[in-house]
Amino acid sequence: MPDDTRPGGPRPRPSILVTGATGNLGREVVTRLHANGARVRILVRRQSAPRAGVESVVGDLTDPASVREALAGIDAVLLLWPMLDSAAAHHLIEELNAAAPRVVYLSTTAIDDEAARQSDPIAQVHADMEALLHAAGLHPVVLRSDTLASNTRGWAPQLRTGDVVAGLDIARTAVVDERDVADAAAAVLLAHHEPDQRLHVLTGPEVLSRADQVALLGAALRRRLRFQPVPADLARSQMLADGRPEPLVEALIAASVRRPGSDRTTDHIERLTGRPPATFARWAADHAHEFM
Repeated sequence: MPDDTRPGGPRPRPSILVTGATGNLGREVVTRLHANGARVRILVRRQSAPRAGVESVVGDLTDPASVREALAGIDAVLLLWPMLDSAAAHHLIEELNAAAPRVVYLSTTAIDDEAARQSDPIAQVHADMEALLHAAGLHPVVLRSDTLASNTRGWAPQLRTGDVVAGLDIARTAVVDERDVADAAAAVLLAHHEPDQRLHVLTGPEVLSRADQVALLGAALRRRLRFQPVPADLARSQMLADGRPEPLVEALIAASVRRPGSDRTTDHIERLTGRPPATFARWAADHAHEFM
């Protein structure tokens, strides 16, 4: 076997840990890293069907032992923090410091850097995590992502039985294709040099409301669809009845009620990937079959 670490030879294959690897975004990142020849490891809460060329460690980000196992021999980490409280992250920070990988943290564009407190618990926990990573001296690359297009997959059950999407309304944002965010994350994780820029704001090319998204999805499905906003109290009752945890429900309600809209779009995806981000209409056309 050739030695890929000798001077002048091919670059060594990076070893990259992906957290949140079973979610809409994480799966896309894993696929891209593996396709680019990286050694990929994922940290998962339960063992699932193995993915070719991907190593898995069963554990939890709040469990130091499993985090330590997952970080062994790792060059870089894509960190997705899944909780609404950053207090549980202190042991994780200690393990990251001990292992000293490059850290890429997926955050949110909802953060207001000028605010003492953020608009809602989801934005607040991301702001807290960014602060913890910086305070620990980990020098993370932070990817603040706008609303992911894949969030609309939650509408599929309604659209299989009717033409109305009923749910919480949220302020307009530049909805971004999760595949573009995955391309950007993979580009940063696979980079062979320290980045000049450590904060990237990842947006789609156009600002959309939920009604806009429903209309575009309808165009892809060749159906006249309509968005029906649901009052916060009714939405709360429905989500609790569906079995969602109460803290998550309250956070989603707060984000809907308090989070301001944004007209901001950036070219950061193009800077990282070499091509502009896709439109939501493109995402809807590519995923229309999931709503039939």
